[in-house]
Amino acid sequence: QVQLAESGGGLVQAGGSLRLSCAASGRTFSSYTMAWFRQTPGKDREFVALIYGNGHGENLDYADAVKGRFSISRDNAKNTLYLQMNSLKLEDTAVYYCAADPGWINEPRTPRLYDYWGQGTQVTVSS
Repeated sequence: QVQLAESGGGLVQAGGSLRLSCAASGRTFSSYTMAWFRQTPGKDREFVALIYGNGHGENLDYADAVKGRFSISRDNAKNTLYLQMNSLKLEDTAVYYCAADPGWINEPRTPRLYDYWGQGTQVTVSS
């Protein structure tokens, strides 16, 4: 069983930055596929970014909407996933969730394929 806990959300002005963290329990964090998703009221959970485990080269992937502005990373020694968000836009306002899966995911942008989820952290971007 893996437990995930996000932190770092808050209120920021457009153009500003935030860094989200996701602390994970478990001894095999380094092998997990880890991802960030976000969700706004009335909409489906949306893929943001992912990083594969060390068995798959820790390759990265980003949604087009955040490419060039957001950066995902992981510190396996600390069992922590990060999302550095720069040049934030109003449309980035959402609850951000981290997700984890112990294996390879064929469709990593599909939320239902992830086994573990955090409770989410609110990010609000104001004008």
